[in-house]
Amino acid sequence: MAQQKDRHSARERVYRFVRERLAAGRPPTVREVQEALGFRAVQSAREHLERLVAEGRLTKRAGEARGYRLPEPDAKPPAALVPVLGRVQAGALTTAVEDIEGYVPVQHKAGSEYFGLRVQGDSMTGAGILAGDIVIVRAQPSADSGAIVVALVEDEATVKRLRLRGQRIELHPENPAFSPITPEECRILGKVVEVRRFLEEGEV
Repeated sequence: MAQQKDRHSARERVYRFVRERLAAGRPPTVREVQEALGFRAVQSAREHLERLVAEGRLTKRAGEARGYRLPEPDAKPPAALVPVLGRVQAGALTTAVEDIEGYVPVQHKAGSEYFGLRVQGDSMTGAGILAGDIVIVRAQPSADSGAIVVALVEDEATVKRLRLRGQRIELHPENPAFSPITPEECRILGKVVEVRRFLEEGEV
């Protein structure tokens, strides 16, 4: 987790350096980024630059050593960086972890009302939410019946489908191996609006 935070911090420093060089009219090469930031290998600088391109924060002109640029004003807006705050259980309840483990770029979702949580467990496989996925959550204190939500039951968080039965809240899994939860006390943390999946380790 500490390494993930260090990578994010290093990427932000790379972005600031490139932006300052572009403002001065001197686009940097990858090696200049390596030397300025103190990376041991030029590949580390290249990986940070390419990730910034993937996030839409920089563009790259093919075939140019000094080809990194800021996006044009009329270009597609860069993705917002949504913090992944920790883990949420999709299965038996477990204590929520509220520690930033990284960031994911998400288009058209900005502001503190959005956050990500990494899923543990397989009670939501029927809804296409698998262990290891990141759910993007819009923070809100309530949701309509049928929505997939992150709910806090006592001090434990879970992702389930919300069912409202009059004044009673039910949290339903999407896997027949698990039973619904009918908590006496429950607080809705937010509604799941997107599911992100990475096919390789270390993406976040």
